[in-house]
Formats: sequence, C-alpha cells, structure tokens
Amino acid sequence: MSAEQTPAPETDGPDGPRPRRLTYAAALVALEGLALAVGGVWMLVLGLTGDPDDRQQAVTGGVTLVVLALLPLFAARGLLGRRGWSRGPAVITQIMALPVAYNLLRADSVAIPAGIALAVVAVASLVLLVNPATTQALGIRGPGRRTEEPKG
Repeated sequence: MSAEQTPAPETDGPDGPRPRRLTYAAALVALEGLALAVGGVWMLVLGLTGDPDDRQQAVTGGVTLVVLALLPLFAARGLLGRRGWSRGPAVITQIMALPVAYNLLRADSVAIPAGIALAVVAVASLVLLVNPATTQALGIRGPGRRTEEPKG
C-alpha cells in the first residue's frame, strides 16, 4: 500500500491512539450540537419569513438555540483534541438533554420518536464520557490521585 492509501492513525496526543469510545462520544456530542444549530436556524428562518404567533419569541428562540449549539460543538472538538476541559461541557449537555427527552416522550405527537432518539444519544454519550478509557485519554485523574510519587 502506498502512503496515500494507508489510513492515518487516530493520534491526537502523545499517549498513542485515541480510544474509539472517545471518538464515538465526540461524534454523538457533535451530532447534538449540529441538531441544535439546525433547529435554531429553522426556528429563526420560520420566525423571520413565516407567520408565527410571536415573531420576537421565534427569533429569540432561534438565536438561543444557535448559541446553545456552540457548547456541544466546542466540547466535541475538545474531545477529539483530547482536552480534559471538554468532558465537563459534554456531560452538562447530556444532563440537560435528558429532561428535554422526557418532555418529548410525554408529548402526544410525532415528537415521541425524537424523544426516544435524544434519550438514547444522551445516555450513550454519558456512558462513553464516564468510561475509564475516556477519562484516562483525556488526562483526567480521580480525586486524591497525584501525578507523581512524593519524594523523600
């Protein structure tokens, strides 16, 4: 195989290959961020071009969703770059998604499948984010763990 055909290894850090769990978590978090951004733009466009009940509320809601989409998108980028800070915003995004999924599941409409999908993605992301391999790849140490042995 030539160098062009050989896939590049997933090494975004000096500690070797990035665990697949970390890559999957980043993908799910990015998917949520993308969904928020698309929903926000859709709400914004409908608020500006359509005939909403309250145009100002539709525009404000759309802008809010687009701004909220930045949190999981930045977190996903940080996860791919193996930045320890990125796990916090990613976990917060999943925790915020669970009540939204619950409310969608309680609706008597086509929102129920969206609630199921959101719940599955949020729970799967949380499991991947708290996995020991992910924690180690991000360089997060547990409480009371030192980076080096005390001298003396």
